Amino acid sequence: MSRKMAGFLVGVAVFMIFEWVTLGFNLADGHPAAFYVVHGVLIAVNIALGIVLGVIGLRRLAERPQSPPV
Repeated sequence: MSRKMAGFLVGVAVFMIFEWVTLGFNLADGHPAAFYVVHGVLIAVNIALGIVLGVIGLRRLAERPQSPPV
């Protein structure tokens, strides 16, 4: 994976986590309990995916570049 792709993954991860946490705080009152259960599951899954993508991207960015074989 290239460093550009790793940087892109980190950016996507930050965006996903920010977006879903913001959505969680902005859910309005007055909906049935099922609404909150479904959105809670969606938020949890997407935050977990964001963390996984962020870890993958950060690990790749932390690697030292290797010289090509001669």
